[in-house]
Amino acid sequence: MEAASPWWDKTTHADRRPLLLARNAVKRAIRAHFEAQDFVEVEAASLQVSPGNETHLHALAVDCRGADGVARRRFLHTSPEFSMKKLVAAGEEKIFDFARVWRDREGGPTHAIEFTMLEWYRAGAPYETLMGDCADLLRLAADTVGAREFRHRGRACDPRLPPERITCAEAFDRFARIDLLATLPRDPTAEPDRDAFAASARACGVAVAEDDTWSDVFSRILAEKIEPALGDGRAVVLMDYPSREAALARPSPQDPRVAERFELWACGLELANAFGELTDPFEQRRRFDLEMAAKQRIYGERYPIDEDFLAALAHMPPTSGIALGFDRLVMLATGAPRLADVVWTPLA
Repeated sequence: MEAASPWWDKTTHADRRPLLLARNAVKRAIRAHFEAQDFVEVEAASLQVSPGNETHLHALAVDCRGADGVARRRFLHTSPEFSMKKLVAAGEEKIFDFARVWRDREGGPTHAIEFTMLEWYRAGAPYETLMGDCADLLRLAADTVGAREFRHRGRACDPRLPPERITCAEAFDRFARIDLLATLPRDPTAEPDRDAFAASARACGVAVAEDDTWSDVFSRILAEKIEPALGDGRAVVLMDYPSREAALARPSPQDPRVAERFELWACGLELANAFGELTDPFEQRRRFDLEMAAKQRIYGERYPIDEDFLAALAHMPPTSGIALGFDRLVMLATGAPRLADVVWTPLA
């Protein structure tokens, strides 16, 4: 079989160039959109003390020395989240960043180790405001490139229709016939009913291992029964995640079993992850400790906690924030089959 030409081959680049120029146009349009609302563009540093403290998130470490000659381990950030929240604590109210981020163990048509994350924060705004932002950006991307619809792997989605809003509990009932909330205790620090949840999963055809935790079962059902059905015809906002699946989000004032977290889906592809931000440093530390204990158990490693970040949380006002995969948005808007097709210099 003949090897594929490198991305820098003149013919290959000429074929890709219209998609890359479309990427630039979408970025310009989004930047103008935010600036028209008095957002400030910021640039978060890539090297951080901690790359984030989520169980299944994998970072790239960098060993470096400062001017003092002392060796230190730093991490390429997996999100600009910690830095941007520190800026909110410092007094910034509406900020955005087209951040280069890195996540290890990623790859494939819709994943990459290095990619661009569009992240923005609104101090004092409810997290439902971000749902409106998402609808605006879907429409803006489509209008910028002249796309009538988004398409991906045989799925089509109208980016000009307001996204459907569906709670996790509604999704589990609709697509798996499972009562999600019945397995969750009112006290978010108490253990959920793992065995009942596992039995429900098996009943709807999802395989469960004996050592799977409640969170493992949740992820299996989500991946097999729910996520493939999201965003067909119109985008979907999947909201009100269980609190134990939203380590950086504040609990819902209506029901402590769920948190102010949503994901944006289009054509069966996740585009964004949003939170009504948790600002309690003591609760945040407790959650980070639980996440890192699970990471140690599963992967045999843990990441340090950014103490400076926890200190900043105590000064952070009520805020909502969201991270959107910019490359994926461009891929859907242009109809490109792979993420690498809309990246100027993709990793070989």
